[in-house]
Amino acid sequence: MVLGNHSTITEFILLGLSADPHIQVMFFVLFLWIYLLTLIGNLMMMTVIRMESHLHSPMYFFLSHLSFLDLCLTSVTVPKMLENLLSQKKSISVEGCLAQAFFVFSIAGTEAFMLSAMAYDRYTAICQPLLYGQLMNKQLCGGLIWLSWGLGFLDALINTLMTLNLDLCGAHVMPHFSCELPSLFSLSCSDISINFSVLGFSTIVHASGTLLLVFFSYARIVSTILNISSTAGRSKAFSTCSSHLTTVSFFYGSAILRYLMPTLSSPLELIFSLQYSVVTPLVNPLVYSLKNKEVKEALKRMWQKGLQHFRQQRTGRG
Repeated sequence: MVLGNHSTITEFILLGLSADPHIQVMFFVLFLWIYLLTLIGNLMMMTVIRMESHLHSPMYFFLSHLSFLDLCLTSVTVPKMLENLLSQKKSISVEGCLAQAFFVFSIAGTEAFMLSAMAYDRYTAICQPLLYGQLMNKQLCGGLIWLSWGLGFLDALINTLMTLNLDLCGAHVMPHFSCELPSLFSLSCSDISINFSVLGFSTIVHASGTLLLVFFSYARIVSTILNISSTAGRSKAFSTCSSHLTTVSFFYGSAILRYLMPTLSSPLELIFSLQYSVVTPLVNPLVYSLKNKEVKEALKRMWQKGLQHFRQQRTGRG
């Protein structure tokens, strides 16, 4: 990656969310709290699913991996953003920028596949309950996890390698808080039509493929639920899907728009990025814990066991 005058680029400047020092301090406190809450929420979700034996089912297996992905996604972007909010020189090395762009794209892509796998799991559980255990076996669940990671990694690798051919010119400054592939396009003085086409094509194929699976799964789910005679049965079936639909809505809307509008250069660009990489990882554990009765009960038991253990330790010391 070289400048138009053939001098080598060694770093990029990330302007972040604001140039006002006072607002930067406020943003630092806000996003530090968001990051800590995200870590606590997703680690707690992973822990309770691992510790509670009655949560060892395919649905919670996928949910624990979703929490891990959210943990990775927010950890790729937020720590560097926090550092730059308190730094005079808001820079990131070229290598660091490309690595960040790769991991953001890879993890977000993997999460899209994971959400479609979770939709298929709900379809199998509600529409084919008698075959659920046979269909959603450990081999299939493990295969879906590896497939999600593999396709997300491959998609990100192709687009990131193509970015290395960009001829960058002018100021190497990005009006953004993190490095994303679309942000690099606006710095190029060479033709980006191929990069844009590949990114747009991969995003559309990636999103449409996973969204179609989600759509058809829920079309069958709704049809099956409407045929359930009891109100309690319909309510229970809907409640198991509402958390997943909320997550899909939060994630897909912002992520797809972000990668289909690479030269937007407006505040919407920041909003879309913040929503899928910062807000969604915070919201997901809250949605699944507040709307899921089994998770809430498991969290209560884990909390009570923790308190009991703490009291026993204090009593032993006394």
